[in-house]
Amino acid sequence: MPDVLPEPPGLDIDTVIYNYTIRKETDEQVDVYVGNENANGTGYIFREHDEWKPGSLDGTEINKVIGVGGIHRDQWGDGFIDVEGNGSVEDPNVIYTYRVDPCYDPQFDPNCPGYKIPVPDIPEVDLSQLYDPTQDENIDLDRSTDPEYQNEENLDENEKKKKEEEEEKKRKYRLEKAMSATDAAALFAEGQRIQQMNEIANMAANVSGYYSKSIPGGSYQDSVQLADTQLPDNRRGLRNNLAQQRLHQEMVNEQYNIGE
Repeated sequence: MPDVLPEPPGLDIDTVIYNYTIRKETDEQVDVYVGNENANGTGYIFREHDEWKPGSLDGTEINKVIGVGGIHRDQWGDGFIDVEGNGSVEDPNVIYTYRVDPCYDPQFDPNCPGYKIPVPDIPEVDLSQLYDPTQDENIDLDRSTDPEYQNEENLDENEKKKKEEEEEKKRKYRLEKAMSATDAAALFAEGQRIQQMNEIANMAANVSGYYSKSIPGGSYQDSVQLADTQLPDNRRGLRNNLAQQRLHQEMVNEQYNIGE
């Protein structure tokens, strides 16, 4: 059966379907048994009996569908087709239909019944076996035996002062170096921020395009009304026009007089 059924856990057999053709003499009694052995004990997990009595014809084909009610694959042993009597089967075919229950293992999914939250296995550590540098014979914590410390003790005041000044210069140098690195990082971050703001502004301009503004229009009615339908003539203007016309005529006449 391992070569017939797939391997996932939670696989249950629901139905066995089989068919074959019987070969026998018409007057012979033949019994055919189709089944599977019990993999976890003796007997059978499934066994179906077909009784071919005298009078049944040779070459008859049989098809059967047997429901077995969901038996787990681990219980299915070797399959068999046994024939008792003077006869045989031809072109046998056995099919097992199955379903897979993923929650057969409750730890498959947190939604499965019986699921337990995994608890990590934390190994116990024997603290007494940890490394203790104070117990290392290769380490001497007594600074008085340090050659460099002994040399410092033997220095006079001027040499000590000179050494302290050198240490102070080193500290200032390290501080200036750290501050310059911080300033450079701040300038770089500021440059990145300005670049991002420019990119955002350009994207907004590209997306928005040109803005349109509609000005409400229409016709505006004249509110000025004249009291009279006829205006009186302007006598002063009339006299002025006549005087200008007369002057113009005199100038034209003078031109002709000069020509003569």
